[in-house]
Amino acid sequence: MGSEDQDNQEQIFTNQRLAVFADVQNMFYSARNYYYAKLDFGKLLSAVVRERQLIRAIAYVVETKEIDQSGFKSVIEYIGWEVKSKKLKSRPDGSTKGDWDMGIAIDAISISTRVDTIVLVTGDGDFTALVNHLKASGVRVEVHSFPKNTATELIEAATVYHPIDERLLLKK
Repeated sequence: MGSEDQDNQEQIFTNQRLAVFADVQNMFYSARNYYYAKLDFGKLLSAVVRERQLIRAIAYVVETKEIDQSGFKSVIEYIGWEVKSKKLKSRPDGSTKGDWDMGIAIDAISISTRVDTIVLVTGDGDFTALVNHLKASGVRVEVHSFPKNTATELIEAATVYHPIDERLLLKK
């Protein structure tokens, strides 16, 4: 069962290899809607990795015609994130679809044999089945997210849950 953030009590092993997967849209809207701010992806990566061995950090972005994200993508690539992006899809009924749930799940499962810990940066409860699968495979799973926008079942499924607070935000 997941637990609240207890950094002083949680033992960190520096030989742990980890991969980080960030659901950018989920984090962007959570930071904007609840804190009127933006998530600082540099501080986030430092807070997540600590003294451990980062194998891969991937930020998943959905692009729209209305918002130019080239500057954001350049900045986070510079600080160590790999960026995967895809365009928002329009359906015939006028609705739109643009998430990376399946891509994140495939990438996490693919790398799980080469890491000790997988970090998911999302509050989306759709990832609960992925967390349970990874844990059953022997991988430690940490979830980092905004508590106000995180599914209870995701928190409970995680090996460890770390709430993101204002220390990791860029105020507008």
